[in-house]
Amino acid sequence: MHLTVAELDDLLSTPRAQTRDALRACPGDVVVLGAGGKMGPTLARMVARAAREVDQRRVFAVSRFSSKKAEAALRDAGVETIQCDLLDAGAVARLPDAPNVIYMAGQKFGTSDAPSVTWAMNTAVPTHCAERYRDAAVVAFSTGNVYPLVPVSSGGAREEHALGPVGEYAASCVGRERLFEFFARQGRMRAAIVRLNYAIDLRYGVLTDLALKVSRGTPIPLAMGYVNIIWQGDANRLAIECLARASSPPFVVNVTGVETLSVRLLAEGLGSRLGREPVFEGEEGDDALLSDTTRMQELFAPPEMSLERMLDLVASWVADEAPLLDKPTHFETRDGTF
Repeated sequence: MHLTVAELDDLLSTPRAQTRDALRACPGDVVVLGAGGKMGPTLARMVARAAREVDQRRVFAVSRFSSKKAEAALRDAGVETIQCDLLDAGAVARLPDAPNVIYMAGQKFGTSDAPSVTWAMNTAVPTHCAERYRDAAVVAFSTGNVYPLVPVSSGGAREEHALGPVGEYAASCVGRERLFEFFARQGRMRAAIVRLNYAIDLRYGVLTDLALKVSRGTPIPLAMGYVNIIWQGDANRLAIECLARASSPPFVVNVTGVETLSVRLLAEGLGSRLGREPVFEGEEGDDALLSDTTRMQELFAPPEMSLERMLDLVASWVADEAPLLDKPTHFETRDGTF
């Protein structure tokens, strides 16, 4: 199946019945903070699409919006855009009221060169936003990087697993979680923390990283030999649905695919579709960054996109030399340096 960019964005922003039900249970406007990143535009569009089918409410997307084209596309989709530097506490204080907030701001790459910026983005910005929306239901994106590497045979870290961040980026993400937890416990905020890894778009993601290496004949390191992945549209749906589960203390859930996937087998599956033989280096380690999804499976409808279709779509996208974001995931990193 060959998709255009417009068709891809439409696919990534399609809500399901459970998404609409969650918004119905959470009346009022919705603010998406940090909406200009990789996932933000399609998530904001999904909120707007679901809201139109439920009631009339305003959906605000807040970002610095370095891409004017992305900002215009959101406005065309019925989302109201607000340019704001979330590091500016005064600017955050002037953002519109809303009882529902999805927090997506953060920094990962560049941490090794400018760790203070990462800490500011991942701890100071959450403080500004939690102060502003202390009376709201807040879904805060986090990451599976807050966990240590776990044995592949374990099936992944569960939400109650002791946190063990590797590197400054992961440590700052624990800080982000703790700040939302503090505000949820101390005030009237209700929060849900979404520990995500790894979302699959066609323009970026683990599968795109692998497909590019396969097509170029670049060796694929196997030390981080296993991963969890989830279609970005499914991750968007689950995050929005978490609004209805925001609580004090925060509701925490791992959001990712239900299978522990072999990097070697994923690359071979892409290679068979691309007509190229993958090149590997090293051997699989006994542990990896993996998340257990038992809680997600118990509380939410299952993800809708199958692995086979993801492989088909990514291979077609890369073979067509379709647009890419040029933002590798560096999923193979084991020492937490980004």
